[in-house]
Amino acid sequence: MLYRAALCPSLRSSGRFWRQSDVAGSHPCLLAPNLVLRNTCARGWSNIPFITVPLSRTHGKPFAHRSELKHAKRIAVKLGSAVVTRGDECGLALGRLASIVEQVSMLQNQGREMMIVTSGAVAFGKQRLRHEILLSQSVRQALHSGQNQLKDMAIPVLEARACAAAGQSGLMALYEAMFTQYSICAAQILVTNLDFHDEQKRRNLNGTLHELLRMNIVPIINTNDAVVPPPEPNSDLQGVNVISVKDNDSLAARLAVEMKTDLLIILSDVEGLFDSPPGSDDAKLIDIFYPGDQQSVTFGTKSRVGMGGMEAKVKAALWALQGGTSVVIANGTHPKISGHVITDIVEGKKVGTFFSEVKPAGPTVEQQAEMARAGGRSLSALQPEQRAEIIYHLADLLTDQREEILQANKKDLEEAESKGRLALPLLKRLSLSTSKLNSLAIGLRQIAASSQDSVGRVLRRTRIAKDLELEQVTVPIGVLLVIFESRPDCLPQVSALAIASGNGLLLKGGKEASNSNQILHHLTQEALSVHGVKDAVQLVNTREEVEDLCRLDKLIDLIIPRGSSQLVRDIQKAAKGIPVMGHSEGICHVYVDMEASVEKVTRIVRDSKCEYPAACNALETLLIHRDLLRTPVFDQIIDMLRVEQVKIHAGPKFASYLTFSPSEVKSLRTEYGDLECCIEVVDSVQDAVEHIHKYGSSHTDVIITENEKTAEFFLQHLDSACVFWNASTRFSDGYRFGLVSCPSVCDAGAEVGISTSRIHARGPVGIEGLLTTKWLLRGQNHIVSDFSEQGSMKYLHENLPIPQRNIN
Repeated sequence: MLYRAALCPSLRSSGRFWRQSDVAGSHPCLLAPNLVLRNTCARGWSNIPFITVPLSRTHGKPFAHRSELKHAKRIAVKLGSAVVTRGDECGLALGRLASIVEQVSMLQNQGREMMIVTSGAVAFGKQRLRHEILLSQSVRQALHSGQNQLKDMAIPVLEARACAAAGQSGLMALYEAMFTQYSICAAQILVTNLDFHDEQKRRNLNGTLHELLRMNIVPIINTNDAVVPPPEPNSDLQGVNVISVKDNDSLAARLAVEMKTDLLIILSDVEGLFDSPPGSDDAKLIDIFYPGDQQSVTFGTKSRVGMGGMEAKVKAALWALQGGTSVVIANGTHPKISGHVITDIVEGKKVGTFFSEVKPAGPTVEQQAEMARAGGRSLSALQPEQRAEIIYHLADLLTDQREEILQANKKDLEEAESKGRLALPLLKRLSLSTSKLNSLAIGLRQIAASSQDSVGRVLRRTRIAKDLELEQVTVPIGVLLVIFESRPDCLPQVSALAIASGNGLLLKGGKEASNSNQILHHLTQEALSVHGVKDAVQLVNTREEVEDLCRLDKLIDLIIPRGSSQLVRDIQKAAKGIPVMGHSEGICHVYVDMEASVEKVTRIVRDSKCEYPAACNALETLLIHRDLLRTPVFDQIIDMLRVEQVKIHAGPKFASYLTFSPSEVKSLRTEYGDLECCIEVVDSVQDAVEHIHKYGSSHTDVIITENEKTAEFFLQHLDSACVFWNASTRFSDGYRFGLVSCPSVCDAGAEVGISTSRIHARGPVGIEGLLTTKWLLRGQNHIVSDFSEQGSMKYLHENLPIPQRNIN
């Protein structure tokens, strides 16, 4: 067993290195072979000499879920040869290594204890020796044979031990230089299998590693491949107490168990484990791997460099898992993720394959998405009246099972109030009542009655040529992911719209409404079972993070967030390759023009702000024409807001007109969601439009005026999803628009959502926004060459009448 330490800046001196005798009593960064270390300075875990460190580990339980990995204190990172070396095998991957060192340093500085088990010495040495041999041969042949013979040079087979000896020093020197940039000391330890089977050497190794970790030093461990004997066949991984160190995978597993490591991260050049060979058409990454699943996995070839392969990694991972260490196998070479792969794993993000002993009670979220896909296709194949029957039945269940629903909702409310984690507006959204359930049932029946002409509706018919007809018809989008907070009544509403439009649905509700969501989802599946499509609507009950759900781009076609502006922004940022329909904020404006009616102003402003202040279509900023200040109109507006107990925040211009003004607004881009609003002054309708474009969210904006020309200017020039004249902002709602959606008596989301995007759907989104189209072409042995200049056919492109469907 050999030790070598990276020199800390304090140990460097011009002209010489410190000897062991110089620092034996004062600085522990330089270690001699088999040096007995004592904990002369406590770091919280032990002041006992290493010789008393227990050698027989009491096996603890590994983490059961990814979300628990953030609690890992002691972490080992194993770097495969493919991670350490470049793809062209012409040197080390310097950028990749620098990124890994940065991540390890970041975690070390968070107070974690980091260890690195590194490969690459043999591969790096082989590259160095190849270079030396080529250089030597080229010189000799240039002297004796001429330049034309250089292309015939053959590189001899290089012995692995010699390669390791040549590569180890350069590899460690690189680690030393990189860790020094973060003021972190690193120590090198070379081990062989004998160091684990010889009791005294095992004690020395165990004590040395504990001492290094205690002193905040990162141990960098590698097999001493310069002297290691060939591995005995079938000698490794025979039990918890026996593992042969024949490569760095088995070494990492052995050290992880010996050192009671919380987490072992094995980085290679593949994303993790797949259910079939990576790169094949049907290959799917295995998110969680359980003991016993290895019989269903086919292992491919080894990586381009190094000694191990995926089979060795899986065996080592399972051995470590059995010993109480959690394991993740992930890709450390992918340029898009290698810069944060280690920190992502520790944060619990869905990266690579996580090894767990605990199987979830239900299906994984990937399986749920696939079930929703299959169920949605079966749902869309039903007759319109069959889909309507499902929705009618769900509406009946909401009233028939009212007591059970309210009892579950009561549990959620009591838990939320006891923990004090929800603000009053969110508690109102969480609360269900008999009137809300009755309103929901009415809305669902309206959806069922009016949505039977949605899927399969012909939008366009064209005769391309004789006996060649083209149709454009409506079809479901596919699988929808709807993420909602604190509003369980959103679940049956969105479910009904998904059923009516023939879409599969994946629902992720907030944990604050878990009891309510469970029973509402159960009733939804009960209704779907009427026609055997129970799987079309799935509720995610696992500990999936929203960011992980947003990465399922091959399983989800559209994400619809329903919640706070922060939630929507987070989803828009996290979604990779999946469209997001929604709005991040509902900063709605009402502009009171100089020619506004007093009666209309007070009625519209009151309704826009006070009718339901937590709604996304509630008034947040009131713009007042400058000429209305100190007039009866202005006085009546202020009096009305005071009566309604609306807290007023003054915009910068408004504050400048007042001697004693209300609290000045911190930001003109504020969505209050409560009985609060901002008042600002503008000089004209043009000024109002510019203000809204600068500070608004393109949701819903209103002008109050009796001047038709001014109103039309506002309507035509303002670029928002909904622009109204002399009407409350609260009309921005799918039900109030007459779309196929739920009535908003409870205002729990009167539609799938309100979209401020400019593609596909904008404004309140009902069933139409959940549909896309496909083209159907019916011909009689038509081919394109028949329509060439020498062909026998000509294009007609005639518009044909659209048939009317008979809906009873």
